[in-house]
Amino acid sequence: MINFSLVDIDNIKSDVPRSEFSESDLENLASIILESGGIVRPLILKETEAETYTVIDGYLEYYAAVKAREKNPRKGEMVNAFVISPKIEDLVLKQTAILKEVESLNQAVRPLPETTKLEPRLANIELRFEQQLNQFKSELLQEKQRVDDKFKEFANLIPKKIQPLEVFNNLNVSELVSRLINAGFASKTATRIAESIEKERKKKKFTSLSDVVMRVKITSGKKFVKAITSEKMIEIVDNWSLLLFR
Repeated sequence: MINFSLVDIDNIKSDVPRSEFSESDLENLASIILESGGIVRPLILKETEAETYTVIDGYLEYYAAVKAREKNPRKGEMVNAFVISPKIEDLVLKQTAILKEVESLNQAVRPLPETTKLEPRLANIELRFEQQLNQFKSELLQEKQRVDDKFKEFANLIPKKIQPLEVFNNLNVSELVSRLINAGFASKTATRIAESIEKERKKKKFTSLSDVVMRVKITSGKKFVKAITSEKMIEIVDNWSLLLFR
């Protein structure tokens, strides 16, 4: 199977050394690649590892693209390529060999076209490639936006932990009652404690859990007693360590 893709040049390796190509040729081709917006002939690659590729054909274009990336890292980041399955690697190599042989024979037989005739064709190829590249870029941006939106959606589903002191200072009375019941208080007692908490924090926010223990009181007979003892506060914190989520 052959897939056409845009591949990060940094993820591509080549078994053919760069030294086999003239640096001046690579320099000239790299400049043209940057001016035109990419390579005209896609590289033929095989995937060796996850998102790591090796050049099967197009070594000159590959090293020219590397040179373009060196000259302009932002503009020369991606290259278009055909990524082939390892199962058909031999068939693809045979195909490229035949095409190169036919191309070589045709170049030997046919005279070179006149420059005036070649320039419009090159301009047309560059225009079509630029349009195709812009389409790929647009699709990539749309896909990135979809991924970002989905990530935000999942992030919003993750519960965020809230500290016990924030519970006492910020939750409304009904939520406080629910959490106090979860911590082991009877419903009526939880309601009285929550109302006392609401009354006290209107005067002044609690500064610590010890402050809550000292200030929150309920009536017992004709006396006001601490609604939450220090020992009970420890139990509450232990209980809420599993439940304290917004």
